[in-house]
Amino acid sequence: MGKERNHFKSLLIISILLTVLVFFISINAGYIKIPLGEVIKTLLGNGTPQNELTIFEFRLPRIVMAILVGMGIAVSGAILQGLSQNPLADPGIIGINSGAGFAIVLYMFFFQGTTFLTGWASIFIMPFAALLGAFLAAFLIYILSWKNGKVTPVRLLLVGIGINAAFMAGLVIFQMKMEPNDFMKTIVWLAGTIWGTNWNFVWALLPWLFILIPITFYKSRKLDVMGLGDQIAIGVGLHIEKERRLLLLISVALAGACVSVGGGITFLGLIAPHIARKLVGPRHARLLPMTAVLGGLLLLSADTIGRVIMAPMELPVGIIVSILGAPYFIYLLVKNM
Repeated sequence: MGKERNHFKSLLIISILLTVLVFFISINAGYIKIPLGEVIKTLLGNGTPQNELTIFEFRLPRIVMAILVGMGIAVSGAILQGLSQNPLADPGIIGINSGAGFAIVLYMFFFQGTTFLTGWASIFIMPFAALLGAFLAAFLIYILSWKNGKVTPVRLLLVGIGINAAFMAGLVIFQMKMEPNDFMKTIVWLAGTIWGTNWNFVWALLPWLFILIPITFYKSRKLDVMGLGDQIAIGVGLHIEKERRLLLLISVALAGACVSVGGGITFLGLIAPHIARKLVGPRHARLLPMTAVLGGLLLLSADTIGRVIMAPMELPVGIIVSILGAPYFIYLLVKNM
């Protein structure tokens, strides 16, 4: 037991150190190159005005946002996989992200050209709009997947893919009716670009993650018990439907809030929990923290690659993640069908 705990701590520390390393690589990735010494001086408050502007107003918010969005989507995927006992579950694949995105597009469509869209308050309103869309998608998936008193993993996946396609079609319809400027915003969102690149977006997302992720960690043992099957969970006194609904709400809320600022990022919620499970095992007390750190590391790495590979242009982070995630999804699909 002690050996396993030490193994987990070591892997977690290594992952955090890798994130710090990618952080410094990312902060220097871009058209303007800043030597490492100047970066450190600027972070300590002794940099030049130009370096302070570049780092604090442009690069640092994006880096922090990539880490936060990666953590939120990864933990959301881990919850979905734990609840459904489906290794293919991911908020981007089964339609939750597209439901959130559909709500964002509706928000943009109905409030285009008004202060409700362009004002600073819209940054804090958008996560709630995304949340409504994500909850609608989750409700439809749950209802349509229910058959003979249960939800099977394959049925959940197939219904989710159908719901995803339906919301994506709705997205296109409303996109076609938008003003050109708002249309371009939705294109950027669909590509999965970290477009919330100022500190207001960070402050809008932080409360969701700081409240919901610790609650998820606290519920880790109950996720373990639910993984043993409904009969055993009920036998040990777990109010299984109550806990399942609460954890599902947390997963949907995390995905919705992250989508509102991070865009349509698919497969991250699939990849990060699987890597974490390979490293630290299936116990959620270790799996969830490892998943959160790996999610932040993976998305920050993908965003950094996207900014370097086609500099001075940018390759959207969602495309980088999809390039990595799509083959792995196909492998899991073939393995589990």
